[in-house]
Amino acid sequence: MEITMLQPIYPTPHPLAGEMVPLTVFDRAAFDLFVPTVRAYTAPAPSNELVKESLARALVLYPHMAGRLVVDDQGRRFIHVNNRGALVIEVTVSADLADVLVDGTISNVGEVYPPVPEENVGAPLLHVKLNRYRCGGLVVGVIHHHHVADGQGISSFVSTWARAAREGKDFIVPAPPIHDRASTAIPRGTPTPVFDHQNIEFKGVNEDGISSKSHAVVPMEKIRNFKVHFTPEFIAELKSCVGFRCSTFQCLFAHVWKKVTAARGLHPEEFTKVRVAVNCRDRANPPVSADFFGNMVLWAFPRLQVRELLNSTYGRVVDVIRDAVSRIDGEYIQSLVDYGALADMKGEKLEATAPVAGTMLCPDMEIDSWVGFRFHDMDLGTGPPCAFLPPDMPVEGLMVIVPSGNDKGGADLFIALAEDHVDAFQQICLSLDCREDGARFISARM
Repeated sequence: MEITMLQPIYPTPHPLAGEMVPLTVFDRAAFDLFVPTVRAYTAPAPSNELVKESLARALVLYPHMAGRLVVDDQGRRFIHVNNRGALVIEVTVSADLADVLVDGTISNVGEVYPPVPEENVGAPLLHVKLNRYRCGGLVVGVIHHHHVADGQGISSFVSTWARAAREGKDFIVPAPPIHDRASTAIPRGTPTPVFDHQNIEFKGVNEDGISSKSHAVVPMEKIRNFKVHFTPEFIAELKSCVGFRCSTFQCLFAHVWKKVTAARGLHPEEFTKVRVAVNCRDRANPPVSADFFGNMVLWAFPRLQVRELLNSTYGRVVDVIRDAVSRIDGEYIQSLVDYGALADMKGEKLEATAPVAGTMLCPDMEIDSWVGFRFHDMDLGTGPPCAFLPPDMPVEGLMVIVPSGNDKGGADLFIALAEDHVDAFQQICLSLDCREDGARFISARM
C-alpha cells in the first residue's frame, strides 16, 4: 500500500489561496458526511500515474477539494483553502477484476473506496483509492465531503478530471468554475423568512427546548442494499402509463414510491412523504450559473395518504411530485437564506435534518436523481468504466436513480430497505400499475 497527499501545483497562486470560506446555508443543510462512489475499469486500464497527474491538474481548478473543514471559536464551520491536498491510496489486489466484479456489482464494495475519516473537521475533503488488480484492471474508489459541493458540482469536477486524463499534457484548461459561494446566499436588507424552515431543512425545538421528533435508528444489519435495473423498454412503457410527457426520473419516482409503500404494508390511513433533492441554481432569483461549484440544493416533500397513493394512477402521482417541486421557487429559496441569516445574527446553531446512519425513514423515503450527472461515464483515456457503483446506503428508505452505463436509455435504482420489506418489494417492483389493462410485468432486472 502506498499513501500520497496529492497537492495541486498552481502556475500562479489561486485567488482563493489561504481563504477561510464560510459555509453557506445550503452547505449547512447538506449531509455532514463523506459520499463514496466506485468505478471499475477493465484492462487495459489507465495507469496510476495518469490518474494522479490528471487529478492534480483538476484540483488546480477546484481548490476547495484540496482544502480542509475547520471550526472557529464560535463553532462556525469554514472551508480552509489551504492546498493541503487530496489523499490518494494505492493498493495491489492479488485477484482478477472478474473475480470480484460480478453482474456489475462488488460484494465487498466498502473495501474498494477509502476508509471514511472518524472526524470530518481537519480531514482531507477528497480521498481516492486506486485498486490495481492482477489482470491490470482498476477500481477507483472516491469519497468527498458533501459540504464541499452537491452532485452537480462534483459531476463537473469529475468531468474535468477525466478530460485532463484524456488530454494529458495537451490538457486545455476549460472555463473555470464559479466559486463565489457568498453570492448564492445574500439575505434581504432585513432578513424576513416567509416560510417555516424548522423541521424541513433544519431541526427545530419545541417550547420546552426539546429537539423535534426524529426517525428511529437501528443497527445497520437490519438494512439491506440492492439494485434494480430498468430497461429502456420498461421505462418507455412506464411513461406511456403516465399518460403525458414526463422525465425518466419522475416516472420512476412515482413507480418506486408506490411499490415501496405497498411492500411496507402500511396502514391505508397513514401518510407517506418523500424527500427529493431539487437543484436551485436556475430556480433562485437571480438564477445561479450552472458552473457554480458548491451546494445549491433544497428539498421538496410530496406527500400522500397511503390509500390514495396506492389507488392513484401514475399520472396523478407524477402531478403530486411536480406540484411539490414547483414550490421550491425563488421566494422559498430567499426565505431560507433569510432564515439562515437570522439564525447567525442570533448566534443559533443550525442542525440539518439530513438523516444519520441507521435511520429508518419508513413510512417515508428519500430519493435522489443522478440521471443528469456524468458519474457513470468517467473516461480516463481507455474508455468509460465497465461499472459504476454508488456505495451501500446507510439509511433505510434512501434510494438513488442513475443512468445505466451498459444499457443506453435504461436506469439503475440503488435502494436501501428494511430487511423485512425486501422480499415483498422484489416480488412487485417488476409490475406496472397501468389502469387501462391492469398490472403487467415488463422487463426489469434485479
